[in-house]
Amino acid sequence: MNSLRTASATALIIALLGSAAATITLKAGAAPPDARPLRLARPGTLVVVDAQNTRVHQRTRQGEDLGTGPECRRAAVAAGTLVCLHGLPGPFSSEVRVYRRDATEPEVTLPVWGKPSRARVSPSGRLVAWTVFRSGDSYAASGQFSTTAGIYDLRDGHHYGSLEDFTVTADEPVPTEGRNFWGITFAADDRTFYATMSVNGRTHLMRGDLSRRSLTALRANVECPSLSPDETRIAYKKKVGADWRLHVLDLRTGRDTPLVAPAGIDDQAAWLDDTTVAYARAEHGKPFVYAVPADGTGKPVRLAEGSSPTITTSPR
Repeated sequence: MNSLRTASATALIIALLGSAAATITLKAGAAPPDARPLRLARPGTLVVVDAQNTRVHQRTRQGEDLGTGPECRRAAVAAGTLVCLHGLPGPFSSEVRVYRRDATEPEVTLPVWGKPSRARVSPSGRLVAWTVFRSGDSYAASGQFSTTAGIYDLRDGHHYGSLEDFTVTADEPVPTEGRNFWGITFAADDRTFYATMSVNGRTHLMRGDLSRRSLTALRANVECPSLSPDETRIAYKKKVGADWRLHVLDLRTGRDTPLVAPAGIDDQAAWLDDTTVAYARAEHGKPFVYAVPADGTGKPVRLAEGSSPTITTSPR
């Protein structure tokens, strides 16, 4: 990593750790007073970001509205924890806000440098992850964006910084400069995770180990992975020609299954259960959430208007 980027990243992490030392409570972006609050501990409900007001909405899989939450550009939920990427003006142009159970105010707020892109919560609700688009990195061409992905531990307040600082193992040399990471997804052990790494114009599926601060390349041409609840498969988008197509990779056999979904889906898919994958797709200027079987059969079913879908699970 070149000196300019290292200095910027170090300053950013210091600021983040200082902000994370105490819980920051903000009333901005709270749900309207007449809205029903989120019930994050209720399992099996769909959480999406509404396209009209950028608020989190909780619905049944049949479409019944259950509650309204904070303003978010990206959101994700698991085990009673909601992570919200909230866009802001200025150099620290986003905040990671974390809500627990039925709270209407964030338990933790972290400033991050970049525009909201992806968000995830570990199955236990202990770890939250985010990806932001950044500009101004010295290796990037003028006008281009890079990405930064980070992880925060809610149990002990540990900030893991950027994945760019992790040790990378791959079959080919990976230059430190120009690596980008995004689309984190967690295993249940609160140690193992998967993410995308892009370098030299190629994307790779990476398996991460938080305790060792390491990343190992597993497979090329994998973007925005999403680990299944049984941890045997990864739903992801794959570049086929000029388009992204949704696929499911079996981690045990290496078998790759294309899903019956339209081309051009630019989203991190989410598992609704062990047999169903959800994703968001723009139509006529509006995003809609669809569900599709994970085995390559069937056809997409529209669930709701909105984006950034995830499913609620029971707190542990």
